[in-house]
Amino acid sequence: MEPVTDDVDEYLRSVARTEEMTALDALISTELPGLSRVLWRGAMWGDTEQTIIGYGRMRQPRPRGADVDWFLIGLAEQSKHLSVYLNAAEEGGYLLKHRADRLGKVKVGAAALTFTKLENLDQTEFRSMIARAGELHPDVE
Repeated sequence: MEPVTDDVDEYLRSVARTEEMTALDALISTELPGLSRVLWRGAMWGDTEQTIIGYGRMRQPRPRGADVDWFLIGLAEQSKHLSVYLNAAEEGGYLLKHRADRLGKVKVGAAALTFTKLENLDQTEFRSMIARAGELHPDVE
C-alpha cells in the first residue's frame, strides 16, 4: 500500500457508510489531534485492494524483511463491516489484543478490529485505546 494525495473528506463523502466512517474519523482525530490523516491505497494482506485512512505516519518494523512506512491507526470500510487497524504494542503484544474483551461486540485480530455496526463498538473504550496508542508512540507525526 502507498499513501495517495486524494482528499480524505471527499473520500468519506463517497463511501456507502458515510455517517459511521465520519463518526469514527472524528473520534480518532479528536483523541489524536495533529496526526497526519492520509489515504492509503493498494493491495493489503491477501492481495485485496483497499483504501484506508491512515492516521499518523511511522516506520513499522517487520519480523521478516525491511521496515516499512505505515500508519499508526487505519480506518477502512469493507463490504460487510468496518475495520480499524491499530499498529501499537504494549507489554509484548498488540494493544488491541490486550483490550479485546472491553471493546464491545467486535472481532479482534492481531492488529485489526472489525465490527458490523458502529453501535457494536464500545466508543468509550475505543477512545481510551486510541489515546493510549498515541502515548505509546509520541514520535508519530
